[in-house]
Amino acid sequence: MRRDVFQAIADPNRRAIINLLSHQRLTPNGVATHFDISRPAISKHIKILTECGLITIKQQGRERYCEANLKTLGEVSDWIEPYRKFWEAKLDSLGDYLKQIQSAKTKNDGTQK
Repeated sequence: MRRDVFQAIADPNRRAIINLLSHQRLTPNGVATHFDISRPAISKHIKILTECGLITIKQQGRERYCEANLKTLGEVSDWIEPYRKFWEAKLDSLGDYLKQIQSAKTKNDGTQK
């Protein structure tokens, strides 16, 4: 079953695993040493991340190494982009309004002295 990338990033442990693997490739046991949850729980998180395409597992000799595949996060970025533009415009408008208020206050303070 192919899972949704949004499902993968919904869990803070999986986000932490993605962050960890974005800096270095590790075995599943290597990943588990960075967390205070059980190894079976880490294995389940790794399985979900693999199903979502956020990490890949490569066999090297007897070891399996997990690597981050951050290109998949582009789906999240694409979904967020319209909202980012919306809020940037709103915050820019708020900034302009606050500058107008500050300017008017400065003018009023100058005329009252």
